[in-house]
Amino acid sequence: MFNVNYKELTLSFNEFHDVSAKDMPQYGEYCLLELKTGAYTAGGWYPSGKGHTAAGFFLRGTADTVDSEEVARWHSLDRYDLTDILKDEEVNWINLGPEEGGRNVQFDGFKSFADGKKPKEEQFCLLIMKDGSLAAGRWNKWRRQAGGAFIYSSALASHSSEKVWAWTPLSSDDIFAAEVERENEKKREKKLNKNPSADPELFKYGTDINVYYEKALEKLREEFYWATLPMMKKEKPLWQIAPLHGKLVFGQISKNYYDDSDVVTPWTEGTTADEFIDYLVGYTRDAVKRSNPEEKFKFGTDINVYLEKAFNNVKKDYRWLDRKMLGKTWQYDIRKVDGDLEFVRKCWNESEFSVYDVESAERFIESVEYDYQSEALQANKTVATYAPSFGHISLHGWNLERYVFYKLKSGDYKVSVTAGDRVTGGSREFFITPYCFEAKTYEEFLDRYLEIVPDYSFGLGKKELLPDGNLKKFLGY
Repeated sequence: MFNVNYKELTLSFNEFHDVSAKDMPQYGEYCLLELKTGAYTAGGWYPSGKGHTAAGFFLRGTADTVDSEEVARWHSLDRYDLTDILKDEEVNWINLGPEEGGRNVQFDGFKSFADGKKPKEEQFCLLIMKDGSLAAGRWNKWRRQAGGAFIYSSALASHSSEKVWAWTPLSSDDIFAAEVERENEKKREKKLNKNPSADPELFKYGTDINVYYEKALEKLREEFYWATLPMMKKEKPLWQIAPLHGKLVFGQISKNYYDDSDVVTPWTEGTTADEFIDYLVGYTRDAVKRSNPEEKFKFGTDINVYLEKAFNNVKKDYRWLDRKMLGKTWQYDIRKVDGDLEFVRKCWNESEFSVYDVESAERFIESVEYDYQSEALQANKTVATYAPSFGHISLHGWNLERYVFYKLKSGDYKVSVTAGDRVTGGSREFFITPYCFEAKTYEEFLDRYLEIVPDYSFGLGKKELLPDGNLKKFLGY
């Protein structure tokens, strides 16, 4: 690594170009910017017209730009490689561009991640990279792990902290000022919430949220005799009692996306404890209604009864299905969870069962059927494929990318459809049921097939598939 002491290093920028003279950088070139206010920032140049023009903007990050009218001068960051200079331990001053009596600005006070130093959130910084180049960016710490990155362009393009040798802050801006105010507000809120007050009308039954749930439970049992607290608490998010602006409130707590801090959304539909209890009755009513044990466990509490029904239903169409194929992906059971019987399941790579919340025995059986169908298709090897040709097809903002028919070892067929846009995509697989092949003609087959894979959802319809003689032959017609 470099031998220069970054703590004593000064970078002197000497080769500024005036925007007023329409002396602009190359398209996309990243530059140090001196604003007309005297502040310093950085960005990549994007002209707004053709030819020699000063109209345009400097891009600093996603939805983060500086209009050229705000800029007095610019100095390239892309044209320098300091690698050789930084190897000389005697160096403490580096001139960027010749000293000719023009505009000159120095930056020092460099810090390093190696010493545990980090910028403040949303702080725009000048960077010396480990490859000897210069850069800049807005600091964003990573949410779930140590470290962070400097955002410098659109689509969150960034310089990882691992690639930065030293950094120093540039001038404050509106985005950074807003972040500072947000942090100050969090500190004020924390101070207010150390000793929150409680409205006696709102919390006349105390400050244990379970007391309010239990009072709501008493009212629910007048309509649903089977009601329990665990059933009520299936309705998420849960209500809690939390401090907000120095007062206790009934609220729902979520996590701030950016820093994982708690965000309290207060209940605002009343002012008394009894009004909140009535609200809680309505809020949890549907969760209790769909938890009727007589409907959920109408075939008893032996899980094998439900699995057998699902197996027999799937076997009607997936004729090759064998019990040996099952249980490799999902496992099921009926267990007591918080005192209530629940359908539970776990994947092969999970250590514990989780509640499979369904409102009826039939719904649970349907869910198992779906899992069994997937396992059956995985066990049936492909012996031939056919991909019909198609042009550009747009599907609700996505583009059809792939549409393939598969003949399976059992003699059955399935189809796989893939669609996506510039950044994401997805695939779905469909079994072509024997009912479709009971059709006497290819046209009648398509009518039945398109009920499973409709053209308005998956791109190809009768207009495209009916003239395809190769597909007709592939499907046995």
